[in-house]
Amino acid sequence: MASGLEDIRMPMPEGEGPKRALVVAAHPDDSEFGVGGTAAKWTQDGWEFYYLICTDGSKGSEDPEMTREKLVPMRRDEQRGAARVLGVKEVFFLDYVDGELTYTPELMRDVVRYIRKLKPYAVFTHDPNQIVRNLFINHPDHRCAGEVAIDAVYPIARNRPSFPELLDEGLEPYSVKEIYLWTASDTTFDVDITDTIDTKFEALRQHKSQMGDMEETEGRLRQFWSGPEGRYLERFRQIVLPF
Repeated sequence: MASGLEDIRMPMPEGEGPKRALVVAAHPDDSEFGVGGTAAKWTQDGWEFYYLICTDGSKGSEDPEMTREKLVPMRRDEQRGAARVLGVKEVFFLDYVDGELTYTPELMRDVVRYIRKLKPYAVFTHDPNQIVRNLFINHPDHRCAGEVAIDAVYPIARNRPSFPELLDEGLEPYSVKEIYLWTASDTTFDVDITDTIDTKFEALRQHKSQMGDMEETEGRLRQFWSGPEGRYLERFRQIVLPF
């Protein structure tokens, strides 16, 4: 669907249960930045959103007094609080070391496990590009998480011979229908989040260890998500899988 000012709400097909979306993010708070407004909006329309956070967030502080032992549980609590604000159903943590996320068979297996377990209709994740809209450099953990999530969707999660140990867990191959990439330079799908922009910011405020003084940064962030005619948009690159 092309970008524009449409009030995009995904229809719930008759005769089916709630559609599920899995958000695969590198760090606590990435999901709120990338898809928070859409998660809140689509949840109101009957979707179920789940988060899969790949790292432990242990490098997310410049405070010389902060320790990993303090920060990791703090960021978990902040992420769960933000998810509650948005109506996200559940948050899962893989706990790979922040700043050291690497494309490995173990990480791929873990992401595939949750795709097969949750059976999401759509997966949201980072675009794995290095430069975002000529504005900033994409964190290497973001790039890795996005690349692994895309490859997990196709072909690995649907491929029976991949990770036979998951079959032993009762997790059969599964085919995701759509992928949405945030921080993409080539966006094709806009969601008007004007009605949920304040909810998105309330979720971001839960990340107290990261956001600091929101009064100082909120204006810049609103500008980043601003669209025509005073609307607010989350912009994605959408991939609809043909089979």
